[in-house]
Amino acid sequence: MKDALSADEQALLNTFLDEHSLFYGPDPAIMRDHTIGPRSAIEDELLQGELDPHALNLVRGRLHAALDETYDMVEQMGTAPGAKWGDLVTAVYTATGDLSSISPKGVVVFSGVCHYPLKFIAKYWAKDPTVGLHDGDGFIHNDSRYGNIHNTDQSMIMPVFHEGEVICWVSSTIHEGENGACEPGGMPAAAESKWDEGLKMPPFRIVENYQVRRDLLTFLQNSVRDPKLQYEDVKVKLHACLRLIERIRAVIAEYGKENLIACLRKNIEDVDIEVRRRIREMPDGTVRTHAFIDGTLRENVLIKYNLTVTVKGERMILDVRGSSPEFVNRSINTTVASLKTCIATAYLLYIWPDLPHNMACFSAVEVLSDENSLLDSSFDAPNCMSLIPLFKSFTLPTIALAKFMYSCPTRYTAIYSSHFNQPYTFIYGGVTQHGEVTGNFCADINGNGGGARENRDGEHAVSPCFGYMCDTGEQELIEEELPVLRLVAQHLTKDRVGFGKYRGGLGYEQLITSRDAGFWGFMTGGTGSLHPSAYGLFGGYASPVYTLCKIREVNVFDTLKTDPRSFKFDLVELMNEQAIPGAKYGAYDMGMTFEPVQEGEVYMICQGAGAGYGDVLDRDPNLVIRDLEEDLISHETARALYHVVYDEDSLVLDVEATRAARAAEREARKRRGKPFDQFVAEWVRAEPPEDLPYYGSWDDPTRIYAGQGAGRVVMARGAVTGVMMPNPKDVRIAELEAQLAAATAGRG
Repeated sequence: MKDALSADEQALLNTFLDEHSLFYGPDPAIMRDHTIGPRSAIEDELLQGELDPHALNLVRGRLHAALDETYDMVEQMGTAPGAKWGDLVTAVYTATGDLSSISPKGVVVFSGVCHYPLKFIAKYWAKDPTVGLHDGDGFIHNDSRYGNIHNTDQSMIMPVFHEGEVICWVSSTIHEGENGACEPGGMPAAAESKWDEGLKMPPFRIVENYQVRRDLLTFLQNSVRDPKLQYEDVKVKLHACLRLIERIRAVIAEYGKENLIACLRKNIEDVDIEVRRRIREMPDGTVRTHAFIDGTLRENVLIKYNLTVTVKGERMILDVRGSSPEFVNRSINTTVASLKTCIATAYLLYIWPDLPHNMACFSAVEVLSDENSLLDSSFDAPNCMSLIPLFKSFTLPTIALAKFMYSCPTRYTAIYSSHFNQPYTFIYGGVTQHGEVTGNFCADINGNGGGARENRDGEHAVSPCFGYMCDTGEQELIEEELPVLRLVAQHLTKDRVGFGKYRGGLGYEQLITSRDAGFWGFMTGGTGSLHPSAYGLFGGYASPVYTLCKIREVNVFDTLKTDPRSFKFDLVELMNEQAIPGAKYGAYDMGMTFEPVQEGEVYMICQGAGAGYGDVLDRDPNLVIRDLEEDLISHETARALYHVVYDEDSLVLDVEATRAARAAEREARKRRGKPFDQFVAEWVRAEPPEDLPYYGSWDDPTRIYAGQGAGRVVMARGAVTGVMMPNPKDVRIAELEAQLAAATAGRG
């Protein structure tokens, strides 16, 4: 019997296997590579030759204008709330799939993730005889395992042909929201497997010859709660791409394909060269930091996000090993491709905002991660609420890199404390007053408080942590479409702020209810109710913690008719006074799964504040007085925290008394202080407390803890496995059964 195949037989076998793959899953070679690819032959030829910088600049300007135009098209025509309030982007890529430029407005990360499915299309579908790649093709996708943030975001990707060859690619992405998941709105906190996440679209062709295939569109409409949204926004994204293609062809007609190709590639390489130069400016060294997530959206646990940044020469290494294991039946995991794109966005928003926005800003950075961890989850782990760790990824690098930037010869922006980083908003679903089934999210997610800077206070509710120039929506438009009323909208929250020499920007309160709905419900998908989310810098305070508050078993509209004075339009007063007879008041963490509501029941959240910068005792007393005048802080805060002395009626500052009060507090700090060794002996523990449900490394990133008490396990680096969490209902039933058993013990 022959032991080995001949060369011809091996070739036939390889051909057979190539043509009969069981399943084209995500390609690790694509999904784990965030660097820019090598030049194509034509790119190398053009960039080795002489280029006209004026022509390239004109091409670049035309592309930016086209991207700006198409962004506005989507924002004006889109149906999804995300489209209306700016959670979208358009982009242009090189022929080989590297992101070259995005719209001047929009969400950077939405384009950064599109190069993954684009390269998948080029590798697997372009030469497949059953698919192929043709002029007029359009591919749609949303599954983060092939490249995305979470399944609510849907992208349209189209090749741009010139003289029979692909010369570049374009994309348009919208946070669509509703996608047929197990809970309305597309971000199901209750998801326990990837099969609960709704649509999971790998990149596939939905447009042929510039026309949407109605059979496939009908399939997508049949898979979601809001078929109108799916119908309209597929066409909106398509027409944005068509406009981009039209503008690109006009550029080719005027300046030639050579200048277009050279411009797209040079955009990327120039950024890569500049990033490496800026890294070389930084001092060599290592900075360690971490963040904690206080829940899985189903139970309260302490989850570690570990980050170590090392700079040596022009190398920068981000090491997230030692972070929590993945949760195999919880929705908060993320793929490493999504993680990298979000960290790259943090660089473009907070570290080097002057750079052109493309993925070359991160190509020089190396990332180390543990597979099967929260930040590098497996193919089968659910990740539809990956926003929980990913929002940390928009702000945590700013803390570590501030230590490097502080001593750089040139700063490219002010050093920035943490932007608030939780997706605090209401997700909703049900039957509207117009009889339409829908599910989506409110635009308050775009109103995060800005972090303090090294030279000024943070901005109030300025933008989401993941983008800029996004909107928080118009309540009148919302009320036209949905049975949702805000009793209090965008009221800044007194004292709920990150304090410091410069304070963070404040968030705002939302008091929301429903009316005239056949069936309606709300959900919230945030953490940070027990542990702060946004951390202070150089002595600044973190953001406060925030709870979800409810007033149930009452119709507030009846109360407003019969006893309007009993309803105070303020979250704190409502919860402290509890003045509505018969109402059930409660405070909960922000991880609420979908909950049906009755008309007039009130749900209340507070949009988070940015973190502070510097010591509170260094704050200019006049700025404290200004905060009092604007009702942003209380007299108690001004006196007890900032140690400012003034007349409470006139708010006239006593300069000398303030100086003396602060000097006294500094002396009191010294008396309260302890020698370092004594502090360590009293405070530091060898491992997490037994009663703490803890996930992640402790002091050694090669040892990862999971669980608590007798059930706790310790995993070694390289051998991380997922964690299965018990059903919270089963846990509660066991608690009640134990109480019942204790109460009936000895009664026979």
